[in-house]
Amino acid sequence: MIMRSSLALLLPALALAGCTSGLTEGTRAVAGIAGSAVGRAITSDPAVTTGIGLGFLSGADAGVKYAERRVHGYEQERIAEAAGPLQPGAVGVWSVRHSIPIEANEHGLVVVSREFGAERFRCKEIVFSVEWAEYEQQRWVPRRTFYTTNICLDGATWRWAAAEPATERWGALQ
Repeated sequence: MIMRSSLALLLPALALAGCTSGLTEGTRAVAGIAGSAVGRAITSDPAVTTGIGLGFLSGADAGVKYAERRVHGYEQERIAEAAGPLQPGAVGVWSVRHSIPIEANEHGLVVVSREFGAERFRCKEIVFSVEWAEYEQQRWVPRRTFYTTNICLDGATWRWAAAEPATERWGALQ
């Protein structure tokens, strides 16, 4: 019963999907409530109940971060896939549609600025945009931000080669 009511509390948090901060905070709140409920059902010792609550919170945080890394990895794969076949100077289009809407579906342009490496170690430096529209003064205004990264050929697949995503784009390093 406790777990079922905790899951029922999780549904509104998931409804905030598309807003990562809302999802993170909603998940933390649900984990705190669930941890407290489980702790009180198991023991009346406040220290043990606190430990159980912290365990639930840690697990929830780890779960959200894992989901965010998967979403960002999927976006990185789509961008690398669009840029891979391009020659330097050529512009391509990338887009992503998420099956789990933790973040918004996105799109933009990608251009290869240069190639480097050798026959068995081919890489490309790319610049890509993320495009959206904001409603301002009763009209939609197009917006665009730009980012750079490197991709490298792994067998037949172009892969993201940067160690970390842009922190401005995806928040704190994950």
